[in-house]
Amino acid sequence: MARKMVKKRKLKIFPFLLILIVLGGIFFAIFLSLNTKIKNLIVTGNNYLSDEEVLQLADVSDYPSFYLTFSNSLSKRLLKSAWVKKVKIKRSFYHVLTIDIEENRPLFIKNENKKIVLENKKEITSNREVRIPVLMNYVPNTKYNTFIKKMKRIKQDVLGKVSEMEYQPNTHDKDRFLLYMDDGNMVYLTLTKFEMLNYYNEVLTQLEGRKGILYLDSGNHFKIME
Repeated sequence: MARKMVKKRKLKIFPFLLILIVLGGIFFAIFLSLNTKIKNLIVTGNNYLSDEEVLQLADVSDYPSFYLTFSNSLSKRLLKSAWVKKVKIKRSFYHVLTIDIEENRPLFIKNENKKIVLENKKEITSNREVRIPVLMNYVPNTKYNTFIKKMKRIKQDVLGKVSEMEYQPNTHDKDRFLLYMDDGNMVYLTLTKFEMLNYYNEVLTQLEGRKGILYLDSGNHFKIME
């Protein structure tokens, strides 16, 4: 009876090792890429929050991984702050991350609780110095929302010239406010004409240094103080 010859197969180790080396190289490259840190952080659009405050809110102060820092998560963290209105995240070459924010503008300080009221109506406690007026008394809820809307339309440079505000309705006008200006003048306004305050700088040039009361609630006239 003839014997069957069994051929022994030789294992091709070199191609197997080559595949392992290639796969290892790929995984190592991916690992290095994922752990590549942010090289430069740029903050834009902020006027009230400092750059460092924005980075702390976004939780990127320690320059984490560029590829593992997700824009959606970063935006959500920033939007938790009452100061932050909108966020845009931009990624650039050389691992640069730009955070562009739009802030809720501070409108006034409530004298009753010393809190800053932002344009989104949120009230916050802050030690930062902001050039905004103090609302000295209570404004009814029926007028408050309209008051906020009108305040949002006042230019920042004009708003910075108002030191105090009082709600002062009378028998003829339930929407009337009295504003005390830093320069010593007083201004009466009604909610329907509140935006006329934006022309205050132009009115000043016509007063020739005189001090008095500017009635913008009715009649648009100026009464000189005696």
